[in-house]
Amino acid sequence: MPHAARPTVTLHDVAAAAGVSVATASRVLGGSSRKVAPEYEARVLAAAAALRYTVDASARAMRRAGDSIALVADDLTTPSMGMVVAAMEREARTAGAFVTVSSTMAASERQAETVRVLRSLRPRALVLTSSRYLGDERLARELAAYEREGGRVVIVGHTDLTYDSINLDNHGAGWSMGAYVAGLGHRRVVVLTGGPEMRNMADRTAGFVEGLRAGGVAERAIRIVACPVNRQGGFEAARRLAADGVAGGTAGGQAVLATNDTLAIGALAGLRESGLRVPDDVSVTGIDDIPLACDVTPRLTTVALPLAEWGVAAIRFALKESAEPRRLVLEGRLIVRDSTRARP
Repeated sequence: MPHAARPTVTLHDVAAAAGVSVATASRVLGGSSRKVAPEYEARVLAAAAALRYTVDASARAMRRAGDSIALVADDLTTPSMGMVVAAMEREARTAGAFVTVSSTMAASERQAETVRVLRSLRPRALVLTSSRYLGDERLARELAAYEREGGRVVIVGHTDLTYDSINLDNHGAGWSMGAYVAGLGHRRVVVLTGGPEMRNMADRTAGFVEGLRAGGVAERAIRIVACPVNRQGGFEAARRLAADGVAGGTAGGQAVLATNDTLAIGALAGLRESGLRVPDDVSVTGIDDIPLACDVTPRLTTVALPLAEWGVAAIRFALKESAEPRRLVLEGRLIVRDSTRARP
């Protein structure tokens, strides 16, 4: 009489019995070179023995074949993202891995679809960076499925999802610039920013306003202008402001605060073409400290964000196991150059 087939024991069963994540169980049983705490390793091995778990050789081969770290980003053409990707690639090479990159242009459906496709390619880890708030349910399901399959997820940006995350202190960067500009004596200010769906720009804008208010600028004297967050958007917005007399008044004493350097550089060109002098007529500032900020005339006052450190930390999080989600927030540093000056 034939014996009943023994129920198949999966990696999920072992992880549940050991009280660890599927990713941890995969590291122990899949022959990963990444270290797992001895306590967790012992629990996984004991659970596997008790359940008589057998490694699927073909699946193991597929998992070990992938040394790639997949980056899913909004837009790869921005200077700031270029700095992040370059730092990620350098750090990954030191660990014997490499970075593959996909762009979604911040469309939630493309983010979810990209993660779905990447799951079938079994990258070693997945780093998702977005300027938007990551609250899409389909994306959350795809990320959860990827993690259950043994992958690691790192979020670069603001998120409430329960993964390792690294974010920039965008609000603090805005506050420091707002307070600095108020301290120069500016009392009428224009803020150039993106739409409210861009979480990082919204946080910087809120920081600008709070820093300006703390420095004595009246709320009614702060004008917020939404525009495309690129050089052309800054250029066209500055031309319109110049036609309006900059914030509805005379040019002298005004300041234009842009939520990133690319916007600010476009604004510099737009103001110059309109016959206004920076910083004599208008002070202009940015945030990021991209390399071009030192090369434009006048050199741009900005907040230097640790973009390279951001990329390095993302790779280190992706390659190192953690029992609990890690949260890291990186702060910026005010850089004063030639595009601002004090007012009487």
